[in-house]
Amino acid sequence: MSSILNISKPFSPVVLAFEAVMAFWFGLLLVLLLCLDSVNSHDGATLWEMKKSLRDVDNVLFDWTDTPSSDYCLWRGVTCDNVTYNVVALNLSGLNLEGEISPALGRLSSLVSIDLKENRLSGQIPDELGDCSSLKNVDFSFNEIRGDIPFSISKMKQLENLILKNNQLIGPIPSTLSQVPNLKILDLAQNNFSGEIPRLIYWNEVLQYLGLRGNNLLGSLSPDICQLTGLWYFDVRNNSLTGSIPENIGNCTAFQVLDLSYNKLSGEIPFNIGFLQVATLSLQGNKLSGHIPSVIGLMQALAVLDLSCNMLSGPIPHILGNLTYTEKLYLHGNKLTGFIPPELGNMTKLHYLELNDNHLSGHIPPELGKLTDLFDLNVANNNLEGPIPSNLSSCKNLNSLNVHGNKLSGTIPSSLQSLESMTYLNLSSNNLQGSIPIELSRIGNLDTLDISKNNIVGSIPSSIGDLEHLLKLNLSRNHLTGFIPAEFGNLRSVMDIDLSNNQLSGLIPEELSQLQNMIYLRLEKNKLSGDVSSLVNCLSLSLINVSYNNLVGVIPTSNNFSRFSPDSFIGNPGLCGYWLDSSCRGYHPTERVNLSKAAILGIALGTLVILFMVLFAACRPHNPAPFPEGSFDKPVNYSPPKLVILHMNMALHVYDDIMRMTENLSEKYIIGYGASSTVYKCVLKNCKPVAIKKLYSHYPQCLKEFETELETVGSIKHRNLVSLQGYSLSPFGNLLIYDYMENGSLWDLLHGPSKRKRLDWDVRLKIALGSAQGLAYLHHDCCPRIIHRDVKSSNILLDKDFEPHLTDFGIAKSLCPSKSHTSTYIMGTIGYIDPEYARTSRLTEKSDVYSYGIVLLELLTGRKAVENESNLHHLILSKTASDAVMETVDPDISATCKEMIAVKKVFQLALLCTKKQPVDRPTMHEVTRVLGSLVPPKESVPTMQVLIPHSRPSAKTQSYKDEYANLKAPHLVNSPSISTSDAQLFLKFGEVISQNSV
Repeated sequence: MSSILNISKPFSPVVLAFEAVMAFWFGLLLVLLLCLDSVNSHDGATLWEMKKSLRDVDNVLFDWTDTPSSDYCLWRGVTCDNVTYNVVALNLSGLNLEGEISPALGRLSSLVSIDLKENRLSGQIPDELGDCSSLKNVDFSFNEIRGDIPFSISKMKQLENLILKNNQLIGPIPSTLSQVPNLKILDLAQNNFSGEIPRLIYWNEVLQYLGLRGNNLLGSLSPDICQLTGLWYFDVRNNSLTGSIPENIGNCTAFQVLDLSYNKLSGEIPFNIGFLQVATLSLQGNKLSGHIPSVIGLMQALAVLDLSCNMLSGPIPHILGNLTYTEKLYLHGNKLTGFIPPELGNMTKLHYLELNDNHLSGHIPPELGKLTDLFDLNVANNNLEGPIPSNLSSCKNLNSLNVHGNKLSGTIPSSLQSLESMTYLNLSSNNLQGSIPIELSRIGNLDTLDISKNNIVGSIPSSIGDLEHLLKLNLSRNHLTGFIPAEFGNLRSVMDIDLSNNQLSGLIPEELSQLQNMIYLRLEKNKLSGDVSSLVNCLSLSLINVSYNNLVGVIPTSNNFSRFSPDSFIGNPGLCGYWLDSSCRGYHPTERVNLSKAAILGIALGTLVILFMVLFAACRPHNPAPFPEGSFDKPVNYSPPKLVILHMNMALHVYDDIMRMTENLSEKYIIGYGASSTVYKCVLKNCKPVAIKKLYSHYPQCLKEFETELETVGSIKHRNLVSLQGYSLSPFGNLLIYDYMENGSLWDLLHGPSKRKRLDWDVRLKIALGSAQGLAYLHHDCCPRIIHRDVKSSNILLDKDFEPHLTDFGIAKSLCPSKSHTSTYIMGTIGYIDPEYARTSRLTEKSDVYSYGIVLLELLTGRKAVENESNLHHLILSKTASDAVMETVDPDISATCKEMIAVKKVFQLALLCTKKQPVDRPTMHEVTRVLGSLVPPKESVPTMQVLIPHSRPSAKTQSYKDEYANLKAPHLVNSPSISTSDAQLFLKFGEVISQNSV
């Protein structure tokens, strides 16, 4: 025993030391755990206190509770550190929150990012925000925050992004912001800041983005501006800056967007501005004078050049023709002289060319016909002479042509008929001669046609009545003769017609009474005869002028005629009535005609024959009339409605069964409403539920086509398409019977009042892929191919497993508008409609692709396509300029997605689908390939092998994949290259284009 004790003694100090160390670390760990628990409970209490200062209008923060069991790291919009469980990010954007930002925010010491944008927050920015020493990103934009910027923000040494735009902030911009060493983005646009721009801010070495537009800033631009060696975006648009543009502006070599527009800058444009390699140069709306520096023609990176609305003089430099990548050239509203350089025809990427309101002379150069991408050409209010070049017809994409207010001569080129995309044509106030070409009626998308104040002769072509989209027609102050065409009654959309100061004769056509949208009608100073009774039913008229014609009769006292001034009717000796203070006693609507005895006898015999036929028809027995083909409007005896069965699920059912099961379509069975139907739920004899869609309209004029389409739709089977089980067409109601979907529509889940289920990322990706596969099947695998025509979230139904099913496909084309509708009937839904449809009135597969892209944006953001006049697509595009697209992601995605790179790729795919030009959009097969690549292998959808053959990707598909690869570059993730702005195609050269340049 002693030996053992003797052996152990040398080790006793070691053991004691070890025990002491272990005790120390155990105690330290215990202290850390206690501190951690204290911090955790501290952050939860802070969040709860912050909620108390907010008004949660839509109850979106329902999970923010103060119960002990509530884990604040799982609350909506809250992100915690995985180790310390401290709150590191708070995203409550777009939740319609009201109230104020609580000073308790300053106690979130680990907070790195806070996003409260697009709410209705008021009050001031709390000084305590400066206590959040770890903050890197602050976004309070699009609220109603007042007061000034607290000086405490200068303590936030980690701050990189400070975005406070679109609020009601006041006071000077604090010079202490220059003390924030890591500040990269400072966006204070659209507030009420005053005073000068602090010069110290120009010495921030890391500042990259400075947005100050839309304030009340004074003073001049400092030459120190070029000290910001990393600044690529400088926007002071719409302030009150004075003085001249700094002479050293050309030294700001990092600038990519320079917007000094709508200030009070004066002097000349510095010559060395040509040393800049900006993509956007906007100087419009100032008081700049002198010539346009020729060196601007060397700025090869320019996509947008706007020098409009200044006092620039001299000629347009010919060297501007070297700007072969420029898409928008605005020189209007100056004092430019000389000819339009033919070299402008070399600017082959040009979309917008506006030279109006100058003193230009000479001819319109035929070389402009080479600008095949030109969308808008405006040379109005100059001194141009000669003819309108016929080869402008080569500008196939031309949407607007305005040559108003020149001295152009010759005739109107009939070749303009080939400009099928044209919506606006203004040839007024020139010296044009000849007649109105019949071919103009072939420009089917015209909404404005103005040929007034010329020397046009001849009659008005009746084919003008074929311009069904026309809103404004002005043919006044010419030498037109003949009648007003009765075909004008087909202009159902027209709002403004001016035919005054011509030599038109004849009656005012009765057909004008069909123009229920017409607001202005001017027919004065012609030779029209007859009365004005045909205009009584034009209830929308707010201005009418028929003065100085040869009209006769009584001016009606009914409807809206009582609102018109007597001046509207003067100069017509035969008109009488209350407003003209003239008696109508001597007026006889028709002249007495002396009839011969033979005529009187013939009339009497004819009357007797007609009376006999009426009596015979009344006395004959009434046999049941056959069912009238294609019409439900006549009162006849009908046989019971027939139920057409398309699938065995509906076997053994008749129309009466459906009526009995739904108690004659009782309201208690209604499960939804649509723009064209009410939807009922019905449980069949086999206990299988179906959805019955009762259409609001009968559409008798295309019934046979409708039935044919229904037969075709009923034969289509695909796992992602809702199956049409049967239908019934009768005067008692048109019914379409579909499979019932347990989880309703995607719209209901994203935007419905209850928002029943929170959709995680995997489910959303599944919905995106499945609906894409269904649409791809319609486009590429059906025979004939089918265009959906109304892709939207409410037409994507979800079964019990959240598998998506497209509905309402294949019938939109056959749902002809009822008689009450005008010819301007629009297919599709606002917010989802392809912009190309507005120009061409034609829907293609690429129109469906555009609509699908909007649905993707809904899935990604949880926002509606259109809400409170806010357009989701426009919102996303506005975020691309500041790398802020990912900030719009639905918090439910952020909380459940493991690989956010997949979300970024779907964002880019959505923006590819919504490209402005249809040719730039992918096909739905290509969309399914990309989405399929994002699904983990174990979750891959089996049917993809059937729908998408294993073949080498097309060159176009590969180009899309290459574009996705660019997502790894931070400046390209949300760059404007994926927007539809025309100027933004130049990202491949590294330029960043201003989204706000027009």
